[in-house]
Amino acid sequence: MNVIRKRHLSRRHLLRGAGFAMALPLLDAMIPAATALAKTAAKPRPRFGAIYIPHGATMAKWTPAKTGSDFAFTEILAPLEPYRERINVISGLGLPLAYGSDGSAGANHTRSSAVFLTCAHPGTDAQARLGVSVDQVAARALGQDTPLPSIELTIEESSLSCGEGLSCAYRNTVSWRTDVTPLPMENNPAVVFERLFGDGATEAMRAARRAQSKSLLDSALAEVATLQRNLPASDRQTLSDYLDDVREIERRIALAGQTPSGLKLPDAPVGMPTDFETHVKLMLDLQALAWQSETTRVATLMLAHEVSNAVYPNSGIRDPFHNLSHHSGVQANKDKFAVLNRYHVSMLAYLLDRLKKTPDGEGTLLDNSLVLYGSGISDGNEHNHDPLPIVLAGGAGGTLKGGRHLQFETKTTMANLHLEMLNKLGAPQDRFGDSTGVLDL
Repeated sequence: MNVIRKRHLSRRHLLRGAGFAMALPLLDAMIPAATALAKTAAKPRPRFGAIYIPHGATMAKWTPAKTGSDFAFTEILAPLEPYRERINVISGLGLPLAYGSDGSAGANHTRSSAVFLTCAHPGTDAQARLGVSVDQVAARALGQDTPLPSIELTIEESSLSCGEGLSCAYRNTVSWRTDVTPLPMENNPAVVFERLFGDGATEAMRAARRAQSKSLLDSALAEVATLQRNLPASDRQTLSDYLDDVREIERRIALAGQTPSGLKLPDAPVGMPTDFETHVKLMLDLQALAWQSETTRVATLMLAHEVSNAVYPNSGIRDPFHNLSHHSGVQANKDKFAVLNRYHVSMLAYLLDRLKKTPDGEGTLLDNSLVLYGSGISDGNEHNHDPLPIVLAGGAGGTLKGGRHLQFETKTTMANLHLEMLNKLGAPQDRFGDSTGVLDL
């Protein structure tokens, strides 16, 4: 009789240092010895992410000409071509409940972000009232055995003036835990890092921990060394790569808080990047790290708020974002907006590249993730809510086939897609929002 001897490490083993407890990635040593050969215990749970971008797109340069698997990536979607086998372009969906009796431009913008993940109509009473968002439904199924059920990220600071008589909550977040509980979104990567890996109960405690140690990892070197000695070679490499990623993000957060030598500037929050691309990539790296360690399996990110007039110099376009979306039917303006759309899509490509390069069980994080990218507006000049620019990326743990452009009946509610996503994530529901059925992917 064969006897299997294997040192078992708990899946929830935490690396502890001064004031933090950090989860580890899935290692072979976490697989029970009796199932090591079958690898059944190594099958990771799926992860879900939603990335929201306002103002729509130049749809003629977004939508592929052909449907099915034999489609060509358009000008805007071209950055996603290296990940074709994990990409589904979804056409024909809309947000019927984003329309309202107040048809003003501002109200249409505000309802766009509010309805995107909830498919519920925003209330107009004194208290913000909407519906549970799809990420939070997923978190109830995927996040009950993780340190954080979900994380909510944004790039811009919250708006304090939203006009139209609608609550700013509808514009400042896309994530709702209940119909009256909007979840605040964090835009400071240093704070996100502390939330993921710091366990101080108060900011004062976390600040004291930072003062004691230049690096979170420096305070855990002894445990790292002990752990490494007792792991097989493949696990040692996996752990080493993971810790290198943590330290690199620490370094980049520290650099983001520095100012050029000799330049007198007002005090700024430590770790707050000064440009969009640096900021987004730090947030996406933190998301990937949180998914890799299963600190959380659910994340939402707003690249910008509705009516944002941010400027993105690295895109080559100097026009403010919202202003440019109002192209007035001028082709030259549409073309410039398409360049900006492509630049934003390249941020999704950055995340997919990171996920594809990160092992997870017998596959990669990209294989085991489901990432929704899109806008609640179609044509920014018209403020219409169909057909929406939507991409679904990842393999959802082997449940989603990729490499397709899928065209559905015009004005199909996006809630039907949310129902199908929940099915793929192992969190099936009978209904969601204004759903009329399950979208067949």
